[in-house]
Amino acid sequence: MRTPRRTVLREPHELLGLVGTELGASEPRVVTQDDVDRFADVTGDHQWIHVDVERAEAGPFGGTIVHGFLTLALVPRLLEDVLTIESFSMGINYGLDRVRFVKPLPPGTEIQGVAELTSAVRLPAGGGGAEGVQAKASVTVEFADDATTCCVAEILFRYYP
Repeated sequence: MRTPRRTVLREPHELLGLVGTELGASEPRVVTQDDVDRFADVTGDHQWIHVDVERAEAGPFGGTIVHGFLTLALVPRLLEDVLTIESFSMGINYGLDRVRFVKPLPPGTEIQGVAELTSAVRLPAGGGGAEGVQAKASVTVEFADDATTCCVAEILFRYYP
């Protein structure tokens, strides 16, 4: 397991000087079968590889697996564990550039997020507001016990002071 570590910045513009650096590693997290079942209810994705524990034991993964999109939905939370900006008025998840589900995640397995800041640019001020920052981080969701990759996502986010 990686030692959890976070980057703390006073304001969004400090991101501009950190491009190319690892921001840290999140606290370990576990996605439970209950989380999977609730995600299936919300999305309507009740495929047996996710929700039928008995059938999945005889399936290709030896048990149920977490939905890829549930794993992806955790990326902003894992990034929040890694990056703290103390002063801003608004933060927005702006999108994703690339996502890969590298290895299935069994429920009950500890994961960690590791983030590297890959870009940061100034956003022009609009409507009389202050100029913001758009940044992109490569967030790797790893199995905490051996740091192998489960999912990798390039997430775009914006902060406004």
